[in-house]
Amino acid sequence: MLKKFEAIHRNITIINRIMNKIETIHWETFKGILLQHPDLDLQFQYAADKWVDASYHITEIKQAPITSVDCGGVKNTWTEIIVQLWVPEGQQQLRSMKVNKALSIIDIVEKMLPLDPNGIVKIEFGNSQFDTRQMFPGEIIIDDENLVVDLRPDAVQCKAIARGGSCGTNDKDKECCAPTAEKPKIVLKNLVVAAEACCTPGGGCC
Repeated sequence: MLKKFEAIHRNITIINRIMNKIETIHWETFKGILLQHPDLDLQFQYAADKWVDASYHITEIKQAPITSVDCGGVKNTWTEIIVQLWVPEGQQQLRSMKVNKALSIIDIVEKMLPLDPNGIVKIEFGNSQFDTRQMFPGEIIIDDENLVVDLRPDAVQCKAIARGGSCGTNDKDKECCAPTAEKPKIVLKNLVVAAEACCTPGGGCC
């Protein structure tokens, strides 16, 4: 029976997106979950019934401070912690690495690069059938001797609209993402027919 982690629901940052709702997990929370289960096998599921091969390596952990200005003119800053997974070609392995091994790699990284505890965690992965991309850890569950991280894709958002504001203006001071007003219909009169009618014999136009 699969058990959902209660810890996954703590320290979660909710990002509202158009048509989507993506939950992101902070580095402090993610690492804390790993620390609770050092003896389990660490597995990643990147799509329905598709798993990162057990021979994967954690090749690097990146910390990326990001600064942006959205279309509503608001400056945004956040940090992402990106864990990169790589599967060597031709290498087969029945069981994935232990959580404890992943923690030892994290320890090596943090001795040289202190990681922001509030950084948003992403997992970077790709193979010959799956283009490399960065995904969010979704549910983290215990399945027998495995700690399974279910990866979810990112989604595009308009931050201005998501926070209830407007999305900037165009050169006519109209909001660029606001619904466009329906243009009034113009009725065209048949002036040619009218002109021919006034110049018929007896019409009095000449």
